[in-house]
Amino acid sequence: QVQLVESGGGLVQAGGSLRLSCAASKLTLESYSIAWFRQSPGKEREFVSAIRWTDGDTYYGDSVRGRFTMSRDNAKDTVYLQMHSLKPEDTAVYYCAADRTIFISIMKKWQTFDYWGQGTQVTVSS
Repeated sequence: QVQLVESGGGLVQAGGSLRLSCAASKLTLESYSIAWFRQSPGKEREFVSAIRWTDGDTYYGDSVRGRFTMSRDNAKDTVYLQMHSLKPEDTAVYYCAADRTIFISIMKKWQTFDYWGQGTQVTVSS
């Protein structure tokens, strides 16, 4: 059974940094496009970033571009989301998701993804 497991969330002050990890089992991450989404109470699930499996290109949502960086370690079947200059509005549960799609327009939609992790809470205090 495919499993994605996020880790690295926690409580951090505004301006701080965190690195989230998404580890896969029964799935070779280098053959899947991986995305990060986030969701806070009462809000829709929001696209954060994605990495395309064919060429490693990365894409970011407007609210995180320039502050967050996504990377992939194929040897470890793990994807990372390095988050800097965190803001209180970054507070959310962060999910990683996997799919074979290569089209960024589709990757920005959470409905595209077949496999999901359980999420990790990120809380940024002001």
